[in-house]
Amino acid sequence: MTSSASNLLNPVAGPVELTRQLCNIASVSGDERGIADAVEAVLRDHAPHLTVTRDGDTLIARTELGRDRRVALAGHLDTVPINENLPVRNETDPETGDAVIWGRGTVDMKAGVAVQLALAVELTQPAVDLTWIWYDHEEVASELSGLGRAMRNHPELFGADFAILGEPSNGTIEGGCNGTLRARVTMRGKRAHSARSWMGENAIHRAGALLAKLDVFTPERITVDGLEYREGLNAVRIEGGVAGNVIPDHVSFDVNYRFAPSRSAEEAIAYVREFFAGADEVEIVDLAAGARPGLDDPLAQGFVAAVGETPTAKLGWTDVARFSALGIPAVNFGPGNPLLAHADDERVPIRQIEASMRSLRDWLTATS
Repeated sequence: MTSSASNLLNPVAGPVELTRQLCNIASVSGDERGIADAVEAVLRDHAPHLTVTRDGDTLIARTELGRDRRVALAGHLDTVPINENLPVRNETDPETGDAVIWGRGTVDMKAGVAVQLALAVELTQPAVDLTWIWYDHEEVASELSGLGRAMRNHPELFGADFAILGEPSNGTIEGGCNGTLRARVTMRGKRAHSARSWMGENAIHRAGALLAKLDVFTPERITVDGLEYREGLNAVRIEGGVAGNVIPDHVSFDVNYRFAPSRSAEEAIAYVREFFAGADEVEIVDLAAGARPGLDDPLAQGFVAAVGETPTAKLGWTDVARFSALGIPAVNFGPGNPLLAHADDERVPIRQIEASMRSLRDWLTATS
């Protein structure tokens, strides 16, 4: 931790100003050391009630109050690349008229981190024991995840009865998440001169039937524990061809399957293989299971009541799935419109930051 890090963040300034301060520490994936140092300095200087462990650029801070139940609250420190959208600035949202903070990371997800960090300092006697987690490398390949790494390196620190991930959700609860699978579908043929095409077999033409099948495919809507998840199966990349006068002998296309958390990873694989049964090869290149909502847990029900709005399904994949894999019910909850995540005009309403802070504070000090 660098000595200058202790001057970058002021946790008692409130979550709105803390959002600005966090966002103005550039932390594109792979460059999280500076922001991790600053968060650690806050914990060391302002939160003596927390036991702090650092794993790379991931921080785990825990209360040890002997409460009957424990809640984990997590948020990632990294962002996608900056595109002339730092430092942040105050604006009025052109669509809603809300006062907003504009700039990279405001939505995904430093406003959520600001709320968590402010509460981590403030709540010295919460009603449940708390584990606060801020981690690196979320916006890149899954195998680089700081959360996954810390879970492997320190499994003893991740036991909890319920988890909240600060992903943007417009300040409402989004339960669970879809799973995601990526497969490479390959069709083969035989090369020939295009002037004598009958001597070959066109792999691109062979792929046409499968692409046409995708084009008319209607994804399912599946209700899981009272929340409706929308599935999706789409071609996202294609490559093939040899030259302008050669019949191609190979074509492959990548498909992304977003599947409801009622399906296991194995069921998702079987579904995709059956759908593309006419292909010469179907290679699974990426796979992450989803997470059921977990809203039947008493802690979750109490949190729903504290937020005061009807939960909806998280349609993308998030790290709630990592908690779910440990048997911990988990939800997404944070300020910011998820549709603005990664956008160059990323912006978070100040009222959502303040409301998220109130909801979490009220619940964490009243729940039992």
